Amino acid sequence: MKVLVTGATGYIGSRTVPELLGRGHEVVATHTSETPRPTPWSDRVEWRRLDVLQPRQALEVVSGVDAVVYLVHGLSETDFRQTDREAAENVRAAMSQNGVGRVVYLSGIVPDVPESELSEHIASRLEVERILADGDATALSLRAAVVVGSGSTSFEIIRQLSQRLPLVQGIPEWMRATVVQPVAVSDAVHHLGEAVERGDVVGHVDVAGPDRVTYPELLQVFSDVAGLRRVQVPLPALPESLAGWLAGQLTDVPTQTVESLMASLRHDMVAGDDRASRLGLAPERPTPLRAAVERALTPFDEDHDGAAVGADPAAPSVVDPEWSRRG
Repeated sequence: MKVLVTGATGYIGSRTVPELLGRGHEVVATHTSETPRPTPWSDRVEWRRLDVLQPRQALEVVSGVDAVVYLVHGLSETDFRQTDREAAENVRAAMSQNGVGRVVYLSGIVPDVPESELSEHIASRLEVERILADGDATALSLRAAVVVGSGSTSFEIIRQLSQRLPLVQGIPEWMRATVVQPVAVSDAVHHLGEAVERGDVVGHVDVAGPDRVTYPELLQVFSDVAGLRRVQVPLPALPESLAGWLAGQLTDVPTQTVESLMASLRHDMVAGDDRASRLGLAPERPTPLRAAVERALTPFDEDHDGAAVGADPAAPSVVDPEWSRRG
């Protein structure tokens, strides 16, 4: 199968390409700069430059492939919902005109609440799912919450907040009741590889690890593994908007991105069912949270969380993903 991977040099993309190559697929990798960032697999793929906001270019780039792994999300953009909508519509049209049979999208877990209560971040993800599903290709959206791995946007926020706040961690009261189900990046990439090959599976599937924790518990696991001594102090009067702004000031992640992600924390982000396992998309032994954090904090791990050596470890993610909107 010939598979186009958008955002191939980004956080998730750089791990997905070697996964697909290892499964015996041909890979077309997209990039945005004049020349793609060097990777160990650079000479094993066909490179194509892509700006997903240019319909004609999208039509040319998608030509001749059997499937598309869609890793595009403009969360750092001021009007990211419009950007995401336009990009998805362009790629959907390009796939239809080129007769592409399969598209896989790494989305975000959608809480079981009325759509009017969804954050802009999750609402945009859901809209992109629907746009891609409305095309001619069979479409599968893999929904993930926090992706645990060095370079993941959400994980880097956790890392930097834990390391840069000395001794005391202030925890907004509204964060203490919600639950998240993180997934190791290696497991997320495994799901992507399986999803490309399973054209019979459509709709959406929740992608999650075996552990369900509150956000304070997630911070505590990180501190324990990192050997940090931190005391958590409840902040009952800290509003969501101010918490997002403060976190943006304390991390290297753009404030707009942090605020958008923080707005999603008011609802549980957990798998709604075990459909991924029942369908055979999940790894045989999902990675426990603590093991995923340990791997993410191990310099030059054997596969660096599944990344191709040479990929930018600080490139924004998915799922947590925040990928470049321009492929």
